[in-house]
Amino acid sequence: MNSPKNANAPAPLAGWQFALGTFAVALATFMNVLDSSIANVAIPTLSGDLGVSVDEGTWVITVFSAANAVSIPLTGWLTQRVGEVKLFVAAILLFVVSSAACGIAPNLMVLLAARIVQGAVAGPLVPLSQALLLKSFPRDKSSSALSLWAMTATVGPIAGPALGGWITDNYSWSWIFYINVPVGIFAAAVIWALYRQRETPSRKLPVDKVGLLSLVVWVGALQVMLDKGKDLAWYESSTIWILSIVALVGFLFFLIWELTESKPIIDLRLFAGRNFMGGTVAISVAYAIFFANLVILPTWIQEYLGYRAVDAGLVTAPLGIFAVILAPVMGKIMPKSDPRVLATLAFLGFAGVFFMRSFYVTDVDPYTLVMPTLLQGIPMALFFTPLTAIILSGLPPEKIPAAAGLSNFVRVFAGAVGTSLLSNTWNNRTILHHSQLAEQTGATNPNYVQALANIETTLHASLFKAQAFFETQLGAQAAMLGLNDVFWLSAVIFVVIIPLVWVTKPTKDGASSAAGAGGH
Repeated sequence: MNSPKNANAPAPLAGWQFALGTFAVALATFMNVLDSSIANVAIPTLSGDLGVSVDEGTWVITVFSAANAVSIPLTGWLTQRVGEVKLFVAAILLFVVSSAACGIAPNLMVLLAARIVQGAVAGPLVPLSQALLLKSFPRDKSSSALSLWAMTATVGPIAGPALGGWITDNYSWSWIFYINVPVGIFAAAVIWALYRQRETPSRKLPVDKVGLLSLVVWVGALQVMLDKGKDLAWYESSTIWILSIVALVGFLFFLIWELTESKPIIDLRLFAGRNFMGGTVAISVAYAIFFANLVILPTWIQEYLGYRAVDAGLVTAPLGIFAVILAPVMGKIMPKSDPRVLATLAFLGFAGVFFMRSFYVTDVDPYTLVMPTLLQGIPMALFFTPLTAIILSGLPPEKIPAAAGLSNFVRVFAGAVGTSLLSNTWNNRTILHHSQLAEQTGATNPNYVQALANIETTLHASLFKAQAFFETQLGAQAAMLGLNDVFWLSAVIFVVIIPLVWVTKPTKDGASSAAGAGGH
């Protein structure tokens, strides 16, 4: 339906302006989502160059995700305060500056600070890119606009590991951030030139400062607790206890404040709707498992299989083949299908892929590594659109922007939490398997003695070197068994969350309302 406000909106772009504007907006989106995963395969190299452990290096990913999660729900308020086009261009330029700061960072602390800024300013880019992209298209082509956006958003995280690996191997990890500078400047210049006359009105609005502060406190405390828990032996450390208490108290205060505040920064009352609740929890848990494995897999491939960063990235790159091919098809299937069925098929597909991976061995061949990744592109194509339709179905138009922002906030933050939790699970299971395997390495075990003798003979090594070599092999085997446990657990979780989809009851206009609201 066209409202009077929409009737007075500028006409869509046409000709070369249409093509250039669409490309620039999509490029800004690509730059943002690319940075959510481009650092994944560079973590081992980056950590070595900065003199920190790989576990500390993963903060580069998690702080970006956490800061991004905090800033996403502020997009609606900032848009009304600043204006859509000004906010989008400012966010791009700040993203460029923070990217350059990441590249020149002399130590981990400076890099993390720059990544926090980068993640925070990236928050408005995704929802605003949808809005501007829809304005580039005629109304009857809005589904094509969202399909293009979905393809851009899908390719970014997939291309990230391959591109990041190639850059890391051939140049320096700093260049995974430097490449944002020319891309961002070009996108910002084009968008400002073509869209500045289409600026939305701005007005001074109050901000829920208490709600915002409590959000930052509990999210920050929880993320640091998850990241440092393993290094500090979890609850043997007073620091972890303090962070846990701060996170819990902050979260409870945040809930009470937001539910009683007349103009909350986040409208938590949306969770009263079963469609929103079921869909948001389902998409968030699924995204957490998906994104965490996207971080863990390249790390294992490099550390234990000896792959170069670029090769580790190429192993994950086939994820995009089916995802890109099937993305436009989803626009045609959605109006004729029950989104719950599509989401269920996606979860079963993810479960099948992770079950396949749970049988990896230490000498796994490239084909066995790549095949599950290739097949994973199919459930990826069935993932976002149906669940978004479920989340937004049945909501009144005035509630859809807040619902979209809140569901995205929960999803992105779940990705950061999921990465920490699954990384810790992998570490704990690796320690357990190492302990169990080490029990079989006593001098009274004839198999162990024979294995050492074979190593001494084959490598012409001393007993000490043979024992060191055996320990390395044992560690690799323990890590493999721990990772298999993570894959198996991931498969189980995808099956377990399927009922969340079926507690929802999508309305007939669910898909269309989701598509229509995607950019607003």
